[in-house]
Amino acid sequence: MPVYKLTYFPVKALGEPIRFLFSYAGIDFIDDRFDREDWPKLKTTMPFGQVPVLEVDGKKINQSVAICRYLAKQCGLAGKNDWEALEIDVAVDNIHDLRSKIALFHYESNEAVKAEKRRMVDEQVPFYLSRLNDQVKKNGGYFVGGALSWADLTFVAILDYLNFMMGKDIIEPYDSLKQLKQKVLEIPAIKSWVAKRPPTDA
Repeated sequence: MPVYKLTYFPVKALGEPIRFLFSYAGIDFIDDRFDREDWPKLKTTMPFGQVPVLEVDGKKINQSVAICRYLAKQCGLAGKNDWEALEIDVAVDNIHDLRSKIALFHYESNEAVKAEKRRMVDEQVPFYLSRLNDQVKKNGGYFVGGALSWADLTFVAILDYLNFMMGKDIIEPYDSLKQLKQKVLEIPAIKSWVAKRPPTDA
């Protein structure tokens, strides 16, 4: 079995979908959370100067979505055929598009610009969530194929981060998404991971 090490900031955010997948698959991994003040010197040692980074037997790889896809294939969460794999990829990309739009507002330091971005994001978030909610409703309570996939784990894993950036529970009006969250968090391996992980806001 390879030795896996995940290096990331001491938060959930983009690292959490990877941690969910490791936990779901029952794969041991080193959860390396560095102090933020150490980032400038660590950055130079990372491929493309970004994290999360997964180390597999000493080989470093970046890009959180690609890492998730790799792990999902290993634990049977990447779809039953090429079409389902494509649908799952699209769902994950839509989730990350939503995250990017929220992040553009959240990380804006100019207050006047931030207020304008907030107005835009307040329109965009329901646009995305209503479609994601409909997708889950149509697909038997999951994003794709009526079965658990890495799209479901990605959404639930990243939700705390989205809620933190928006300052509220963004899925409150969406029953299918709320049910999906509950289902994922009730998976025994995920439940035990959530119970033992370090508590963080985002």
